[in-house]
Amino acid sequence: MIPFREAVGTWARVALLSFGGPAGQIAVMHRILVEEKKWISERRFLHALNYCMLLPGPEAQQLVVYIGWLMHRIGGGIVSGTLFILPGLFSLGVLSWIYFSYGQVALVASIFFGLKAAVLAIVLHAVVRIAKKALKSRAHLVIAALAFAAIFVFAMPFPLVILAAALAGYFGQRSFPRIFQGSGHGAQSGDGTDAGLIDAQFARAIPDHVRPSLSRLSKIALAGLLLWLGPFALLLVFLGPDNVFTAIAAFNSQMAVVTFGGAYAVLAYMAQQAVENYHWLKPDEMLVGLGFAETTPGPLISVVQFVGFLAAARQPGALDPILAGTLGGFLAMWSTFVPSFLWIFLGGPYVEALIGNRALNAALSAITAAVVGVILNLAVWLGLHTLFNQTQTLSALGITMDVPLAQSLDVAALVIAGCAVVALFRFKMGVVPVLLASCLAGVLFRFVI
Repeated sequence: MIPFREAVGTWARVALLSFGGPAGQIAVMHRILVEEKKWISERRFLHALNYCMLLPGPEAQQLVVYIGWLMHRIGGGIVSGTLFILPGLFSLGVLSWIYFSYGQVALVASIFFGLKAAVLAIVLHAVVRIAKKALKSRAHLVIAALAFAAIFVFAMPFPLVILAAALAGYFGQRSFPRIFQGSGHGAQSGDGTDAGLIDAQFARAIPDHVRPSLSRLSKIALAGLLLWLGPFALLLVFLGPDNVFTAIAAFNSQMAVVTFGGAYAVLAYMAQQAVENYHWLKPDEMLVGLGFAETTPGPLISVVQFVGFLAAARQPGALDPILAGTLGGFLAMWSTFVPSFLWIFLGGPYVEALIGNRALNAALSAITAAVVGVILNLAVWLGLHTLFNQTQTLSALGITMDVPLAQSLDVAALVIAGCAVVALFRFKMGVVPVLLASCLAGVLFRFVI
C-alpha cells in the first residue's frame, strides 16, 4: 500500500493545484492519482466519484476524502480532506479581511467591480457546460425549465425544487424508463483493465475498514454528529438562537444537508438565504466572495467562509470585528465540511449497493437537470444585480420576481461582462486569466475611462 508520508505530500500537491471549480479539481485528481501515480484504477475512481455525486456538499472534496479513506482508513480521509481545504482557508481568510477593511477604498472597489462582472460570465459558462452534460432528453430539459421557473418566478425554496426533481426521476424511470434513463453522472466508465495499487491490494484481501459493520457505523455516526453539531448546541445554549454565531452554525449545518448539485447550485440557495433572509451581505458582495473562491485553491463552496466572516464582523458584539469575522468564517467552514467527512465514512462501505441502483441513478440525473435550472436562476439573479443599479420586485398571483430598471443599466459592467463571456466561450481562456483581466478593466474604467 502507498506509504502515508508519500500520500500526504501528494494530497498537498493536489490541494495547491485545485483551481477552477469541481470539474477542474476532479481532472487534477484524475491526472495525478490515476494516470501519474496509478494509485487507483479508472473504474474505481469513477465508482467513487459517482457515489460522491449522490451526496450533498462539495463532490471534489468528498472524492479526496473517499480515496484517502480507502488507502489509510479514517485517519487518511481526515488528512486528505483537510489538506484539500487548508490553502483556501488561509487565502480566503486574508482576502475577507482585506475586503472588510479596505473594500470601500477607490482602488480596491474598482478591482472588485471588475471581479463581479467577470463572475457573471463564469456562472453563465457553468450553465452551458453543465447543461451539455445533463440535458440528455426532453424530460430533463423540461425539468430544468420547471426548476428555473419555480425559483425565479415563484420563489420556491431550493430544497423543495431538488426533492421534486428527485421524485420525478425516481418514479418517471419506473413508468417511462427510456425518457428518464440516468445520465451516468460523471465521466464514462473505464474498462477496469488499468488496475491501480488500491485495486491490487483489495484483490488480495478487502481491508476491514471497507467492510460494512453496524457497530463501526454507530460509533462513526455518534462521533461525527458530536463534532458537527456540538459547536452549534453550545452556541445555542450559551449565546441563544438570535446570536450571529449561532445563526452561522445553524445555516451552514442545514445547507450541508440539503444542497445537492455542486457549488453553483449551493450558491443559489446561499444567495437566497444569506442575502434575502439573514441580510448578512449584499447581492454584489456575493459576487465578490465567489470571485475570491474562484481564484483561490480549494472547493468553490469555501465562499461560505467569506459570508461567515462578513456576517460576524458586522455583528461582533464584544469582540474585535476582525477576530469575530475570523471566527465566523472558520465556524461556517466547520459546519459545512465536517458533514462531508461523515457522509464518506458512514456510506463508503455501502457504496456498491447505492451505485448499482437504477432508480437512484435516474433520480440523480433528474436532480442534475434541475440544477441546470437552479444555476440559470443564479446567473439571472447575479446579472440583475451586476448590470443594473436598481431593480424592483413584482408580486402578484403567486409570482415573486425581480425585474431591472432599464435606466439603471451599468454600461461599464456590461462591457466587462461581455468581454469575459467572449474570452470564455470564444477563446476558451482559463478562469484565473479572465478574472485578473477583468479586475484590471475595472481599474481602467474607474480611473482612466
